[in-house]
Amino acid sequence: MGAGQGLRAKTRDLFSRGFRQRGAIAPSGYLRTFKIGDYVDIKVNSAIHKGMPFKYYQGKTGRVWNVTKRAVGVEVNKIVRGIQLKKRMHVRIEHVQLSKCREGFLARRAANDKLRAECKKTGNALPSMKRQPAGPRPAFEVSGKLETVTAIPYDIEKEVAKKER
Repeated sequence: MGAGQGLRAKTRDLFSRGFRQRGAIAPSGYLRTFKIGDYVDIKVNSAIHKGMPFKYYQGKTGRVWNVTKRAVGVEVNKIVRGIQLKKRMHVRIEHVQLSKCREGFLARRAANDKLRAECKKTGNALPSMKRQPAGPRPAFEVSGKLETVTAIPYDIEKEVAKKER
């Protein structure tokens, strides 16, 4: 008998909720505000069956393009036959959460703006604002007493003589 091919096939672990995360949703989950242009992560809450996206979209990040009373319209990129398509769907707010994907960029942009204003104020040349790779770690010396370790030769004849006694 083959595996099922239903809409929620093979989602036993994918949609399962975490340890001590089961049960009713806290009211704070419904009080979040979403604005058009926000980045959101699709994270399916299997306790709520309405407005649940298809399993492919679990874990995907998209942009909000529409806000309704109980749901948000999310635009997600999907690669189909090598072509990147923009898929638009409405997902209930229980299944989305604000994404943290832009936090690093916004912090870096604020730091760059601060540095730019500081350089303009002092009259110094503007340094490169591009991100640089981490590079190699610094060198260090291993200290301690050196000890030479040698292997003890194994003599099978002695072992046999011990067993015979």
